[in-house]
Formats: sequence, structure tokens, C-alpha cells
Amino acid sequence: MADAGREVVLWARRRDVSESITSTRENAEYLPGVRLPAPLRSTSDPRRALDGAHTVVLAVPSQSLRHNLTSWRSLIADDATLVSLAKGVELGTLKRMSEVIADVTGFAEDRIAVVSGPNLAKEIAEEQPTATVIACRDHDRAVALQRACTTGYFRPYTITDVVGCELGGACKNVIALSCGMADGLGFGANTLATLITRGLAETSRLGAALGADPLTFAGLAGLGDLVATCSSPLSRNRTFGARLGRGETMAQARSAAAGQVAEGVKSCSSIRELALRHGVEMPITEVVHRVCHDGFHPREMAGALLGRQTKPERER
Repeated sequence: MADAGREVVLWARRRDVSESITSTRENAEYLPGVRLPAPLRSTSDPRRALDGAHTVVLAVPSQSLRHNLTSWRSLIADDATLVSLAKGVELGTLKRMSEVIADVTGFAEDRIAVVSGPNLAKEIAEEQPTATVIACRDHDRAVALQRACTTGYFRPYTITDVVGCELGGACKNVIALSCGMADGLGFGANTLATLITRGLAETSRLGAALGADPLTFAGLAGLGDLVATCSSPLSRNRTFGARLGRGETMAQARSAAAGQVAEGVKSCSSIRELALRHGVEMPITEVVHRVCHDGFHPREMAGALLGRQTKPERER
């Protein structure tokens, strides 16, 4: 948005990070060597960050969104547009992020947008070409956001299917964990392609049950995001899964992540519960949940998935 000419104030949880960004134009901890745009300002004070903001972009981890947003609610203008970059399903409530935002703020659904796509942060920061999807029930609002962040390297598309966009973004983290585990176990391209394809199938089944547009999962917020997250070493979820596949414990994998959040570790449980609630079969999500939370070893993953009863690829 800063490169697109917008006035941007970035809130950082830690004051030292905020001051470093302001003084050096660099976030040395998370994006070393990347010079941030000159118009971008940073603060650790949410009041300063939200003062006069017409668009509030929420880029905190999904499981902390409710807590953070509750503390910020009184600072957000009543006519602001809220944009979620968080990709997950909330534990306990099983709500998507746009539903959490509506729940906390009382904002109408057509004032809340979500963004998803093959958008690995480091590559965007390096201005490598990519595309994304902005989903909002209010098409005109989505178009306004599209104009606000279009640059020579970042191309946003618009849709009105918020449900499909969010489910694609949340479920791909879980599938990326499984792909990382497979890689850590030494499996190759066939296994990776199988997990991506069948992962897309189970994501689409859940989307159909929740009223999403099936075509969304064939686009950037579905297949595009899934391929990028499952195949790139820059993906936190894939990298976390690979550590588990190589034999590291959950504690060791968390320590190696150095504070960066692999959303799928928690979302696999809430997505699994959401699928059970709607009677949707999601075997890869089930296995990932068992590895992350029930002591199931990644070596057992292939047997659990391949040993299931055979059936047609598409149900009639």
C-alpha cells in the first residue's frame, strides 16, 4: 500500500522493532536486507497507528486476533474498512476471521474484507511479481482496496466469496504442514503432488458445505496459495512440518521457528472440528491434527492415508 502511494502507519507490538523500522527502514529480525518504503511509518502505540485510519489492515496471528481487536475496538473509526490478512479458524468458536472481526466490532459484513493468495511475505517485500485476491461482500469496497494496493509487482483481483477465500487460506496451512512432513521423511514429488491435490479436494468439500463458490478453490486464494505454501521453503508451515518429519519434537520445531507462527499447528484442530460439525471428511487434516496434538508420528502418516478404503476420485 505504501508503494501504491498510500499513507501507511505500521503498528509493531515491540517498541524496539518500531523504532528500528523508523530509523533504519528495515525490519532486521524478520526481513533482513529488505529496505522498506520511505512513506511507511511505524509505531508501537495502537492509538497513533489507528488515528484517522480509513482502512485498518489486521495482520496478527489468527488465534490472537480477537484479543488484539478487542483492545483496539474503541480506537477504530466507525466508518473504517477492516481487512483481514490472518489465515485460520478460531479455536473454540470455529469462526473464520471475518466472523471474529464482525463479532468483536459489530461491523456489517460488507465492511470487512479478506486477502489471500500466493503471497509469501519475503518475496513480496523483495518486489517479486505476484497476484492476490481481495474478497468482500461489497464489490465496490473490494475494488477500492484493489486500487489502494496495486503496484508494478503486486496485482490484486476481486471476488465476493469471502467464505471460500478464507477457507482456502486457512486450510492450505494445514496441507502445507503435511507436505513439510513428507519432505522431512524423504518423500518426493509424487507424494507432494498427491497431498496438494487431495488437500485441495478436502478444502473444496468443506467450502461446499459452508456455501463457498467452488471456483474460488481453483483460483489464487485456493490452488495458487496452496501451491506456494506447500512447495516453498519460505513457508513457515511447510518448514515446521519438515522439522517434524525429520524427527524433531513439537517443542524443538517451535524453538527453531524463533517466534514466527505456523498457523496450521493450531488451525488443524479448529478446521477438523468444523469439518466434523458439518459431516465433511478431511483425512489429511485429521492426520496433521493427530501428529501435532495426539503424539502420532509423521512416519505413520502415509499408512493412515493410503490404507483408507478405495473410492472414486470424485463422488457422483
